[in-house]
Amino acid sequence: MTRKNIWSMLAIAIALSLPLAACKDVKAQQENEQLKSQVAELQKENGQLGNDLEAMTAARDALTKDNEKLKAEIKGRKTKHTGKKAVSRKHRRS
Repeated sequence: MTRKNIWSMLAIAIALSLPLAACKDVKAQQENEQLKSQVAELQKENGQLGNDLEAMTAARDALTKDNEKLKAEIKGRKTKHTGKKAVSRKHRRS
C-alpha cells in the first residue's frame, strides 16, 4: 500500500509540474521573440551607422584634399612675396 501512495504522489507531482513547465516554455518563447526583435533592431542600426561612417569618411577625405590644396596656395603666395623688399621711407628734416 505504501508503494501505491508513493506512485500516486509521484504521478500527482508530475501532473502539477507539467503546466509549470509549459508556462516556463511560454515565457522563454516570449523572451526569445523579444531578443530576436532587439537583434533585428541592432542590426538595422549597425547598417545605418556603417552608411554614416562611409559618408563621413568620404567627407573627411574631401576636406583633407581641399585643405592640402589651400595649404599649397598659401605656400605659393608666400614664396612669391619673399623676394620683394618693402620700400623704406626716409625721414626728411624740414
